[in-house]
Amino acid sequence: MEAARDYAGSLVRSLVSMGASVGAVTKQTLFPPLMPAGRPFRVSNASRSSRKGIVASSLQELISKTLDAFLISAGIVTLVLEEDGTIVDTEEFFQSLDDNTHFMVLEKGQKWTQLNPKDFIGCLNIKATFYEIYSVSYDIKCMGAKSVLRKILQLMSHAAQIIGQFLLYTGTYMLQLMGEYDEDVPCRRSRRE
Repeated sequence: MEAARDYAGSLVRSLVSMGASVGAVTKQTLFPPLMPAGRPFRVSNASRSSRKGIVASSLQELISKTLDAFLISAGIVTLVLEEDGTIVDTEEFFQSLDDNTHFMVLEKGQKWTQLNPKDFIGCLNIKATFYEIYSVSYDIKCMGAKSVLRKILQLMSHAAQIIGQFLLYTGTYMLQLMGEYDEDVPCRRSRRE
């Protein structure tokens, strides 16, 4: 009798452990672990002549996609922050960065160079966001672009004022020629009989 009890106990334990392992396999099959969502970044080449938007969830994925996007065949590149040249080489530091961080990819022999503020004073950055999903930005990097744009807008404003005054005076003059304008009466109604 005791042997039967031991046999039944071991049978129950094996069924429970088998059920637990089947449950774990079922959970892994039905609910695979979620991959972290990709985050958007901007990567430029060393000369800043080309900029690409890349979505990646890890540093290795960002480097891999950057190599593909810029058609870089040499596998040895350095990823730095565009603003100050800080080298990004650890996953922890990469994960601490904000979305839309600007990176620069440097191939062997290339160095990060700082933007000269005197050359780009007044550079204009236009950014538009569509449906809070897509964003488009454009940098106009030429000397005094902001002041040139401001002067153009001022010129257009003055031209619109001059044209408005011209049309007002021309209309008044035409009414005087036709004899329908009277300076003493502010507004005259025509009567129908």
